[in-house]
Amino acid sequence: MIKKILLLLWVSTVGFAQEIDHNHVNWFAYIGQYNVSKKWGYHIEAQFRLDGELNRSNQNLFRLGGYYNWNNKVTLTAGYGLINTLSPQLNDYFNEDRIWEQVQINQKWNDQKNFFINRFRLEQRFVDKIGVVDGSIEKTATNFQNRLRYLNRNLFHVTDFKSGNEELYIVLQDEVFMNLGENNVNSKFFDQNRFLVGFGIHYKKSIRFEVAYMNQWINPQAGNDVMNHAVSLTLFQNLILYKE
Repeated sequence: MIKKILLLLWVSTVGFAQEIDHNHVNWFAYIGQYNVSKKWGYHIEAQFRLDGELNRSNQNLFRLGGYYNWNNKVTLTAGYGLINTLSPQLNDYFNEDRIWEQVQINQKWNDQKNFFINRFRLEQRFVDKIGVVDGSIEKTATNFQNRLRYLNRNLFHVTDFKSGNEELYIVLQDEVFMNLGENNVNSKFFDQNRFLVGFGIHYKKSIRFEVAYMNQWINPQAGNDVMNHAVSLTLFQNLILYKE
């Protein structure tokens, strides 16, 4: 029911937007989960978001965190993120320091072949504001914002390869971003939505490589809405660093 309400709100918001700026972009990501015990592990993530011609970086993102496996379905994670984002008006980058906490609920079905995730992430964002001061670009302020993100991610098994070590699957996911409370980053409640569909290969139960199309709708503080059409390439790695 919640997912249907969020989807309807997203569709209605996009549908009634008067002006939307469309861009073609490319996203590359590495996401690593390193298990140091049955219960504990750490998370490393790097993302590089470039323009459509691969000439310019629009945003770079790095996350580091630690997680605790509450049970075989629920994982708790907390960490820190550093984000550098291009300001097109100033042709320079501003920084963001981000603290984040999340709860992830995993579930398998269809004889353990299909897999879905419900993830709730809370972020405390410290976003720098830059401007021209005495002829040079400098940080003029740091604004704080709380943001809540909900992700629903589904993996549908297609086939196993002959070797028995690889699996081909379809990935379908959507993530909604919601701003909480008063802030100077984006006063609008709906911040953005990311819809993704694509294919993935699961290799030896430890590596996933996904090729997908992502539709990112952004509802900015000011100006036209933005619709990014992204080619998304992601490498996931899940390593066991202890003797089972």
